[in-house]
Amino acid sequence: MGPARPRPRATGAASGYALQMLEREQHIDMSLEPLDEYLVLQPSNDETETRAGLILPASAAAAAAVRTGIVTAIGADVTGVEVGDKVLYPREAGFDVRLGGIEVKVLEREHLIARIHD
Repeated sequence: MGPARPRPRATGAASGYALQMLEREQHIDMSLEPLDEYLVLQPSNDETETRAGLILPASAAAAAAVRTGIVTAIGADVTGVEVGDKVLYPREAGFDVRLGGIEVKVLEREHLIARIHD
């Protein structure tokens, strides 16, 4: 084997095309469609503010057995909730999924505890 030769750099239209392809790879658009009785939630921030204005840090909220989240997608067999509803669910329920840098939770409808009306 001989010494490695440097790769030639693309110029003109070819370099523009390569740049566009690189940009497309970095901005992949993903969506998650739940099946049957599953739904997708966007968990709410664990740091909460009380009615008196006190801010509870995430470490204090981590001790809570339940979390809140916003329903972002529902499967065909899900009833009783709609996309956009704020819901309460057990902290350990479902599966944590990372989509394009965003954490979501996929869980079965039966694990939801309540719908929250603000």
